[in-house]
Amino acid sequence: MSILKIAKLGHPVLQKKASLVDKLPDPNIKKLIQDMTETMLEYNGIGLAAPQVHVSKQVMILRIPDEEKKDNNSIEIMALINPKILKTFEPIENDWEGCLSIPHMLGLVKRFSRIIYEGLDMNGNAIKKEATGIHARIFQHEFDHLNGILYIYRLANNKAFGFENEIKKYWKDINEKE
Repeated sequence: MSILKIAKLGHPVLQKKASLVDKLPDPNIKKLIQDMTETMLEYNGIGLAAPQVHVSKQVMILRIPDEEKKDNNSIEIMALINPKILKTFEPIENDWEGCLSIPHMLGLVKRFSRIIYEGLDMNGNAIKKEATGIHARIFQHEFDHLNGILYIYRLANNKAFGFENEIKKYWKDINEKE
């Protein structure tokens, strides 16, 4: 496995829609997912989309939130290929997000609180899940990457964006859920 280079804000790969994966199982996609996993863990991320590692394919990984894990002593990661959001539910919630492609920055982002999504695993088997809370937020963030959308395009308040240390110092103690 390898740690991959992260594409940063401004790179064109982050602003275009990624191509569908047309053949599964595929050893190249399996290796990509393994390398993405190692990369995400190395940089302490909670999700990663293939365009963030310079591969314009509909592949994403996300950490399963602690409250949903089967074993509290492990890190569970789900890979999804060609994912789709099937249904969204109100309310829309605002919360702080960061991104490995926009390091050291945070923004207050609006997302659906609950979604139903589907995709394929590495072997081409269908996965369908309902997600709420942080799980729904991570999925939507990574799904946006596959469509050339960065979280900074979904800010709840244009002023609620800045360097992580400044946001933590000046915003986190204020009622940020405007």
